[in-house]
Amino acid sequence: MYKQVIVIRRDLGMGRGKAAAQAAHASCEAVFRIIESRDRRWLSWLDEWRRSGQEKVVLRVDSEAELIDVYRKALEAGLPTSLIIDAGRTQLKPGTKTAVAIGPAPEVEVDRITGHLKLY
Repeated sequence: MYKQVIVIRRDLGMGRGKAAAQAAHASCEAVFRIIESRDRRWLSWLDEWRRSGQEKVVLRVDSEAELIDVYRKALEAGLPTSLIIDAGRTQLKPGTKTAVAIGPAPEVEVDRITGHLKLY
């Protein structure tokens, strides 16, 4: 089983539409990084995830520090990941870190990093 987890900061008070946009940015950016990497293992994960329904789970953290910790752990585990930094055109100040996506990757590997987090 393969999945992608998107982690969003709840402490920012983003509106639902803004949070949804940040989740979409994170999801897409992680996939783009897989494609651009040309990493065979990551590309095989992407193919399996795509064929199996593209499972996505959106989770929450309550601070920038927690978000960065999740991102750092994903990088250290060798998983495809993205960190979204907002441009500041609407609700947030430029440079605000809003979301992280991990995967698509094997569910067990993603869960090692995000299994303790709650649904958004």
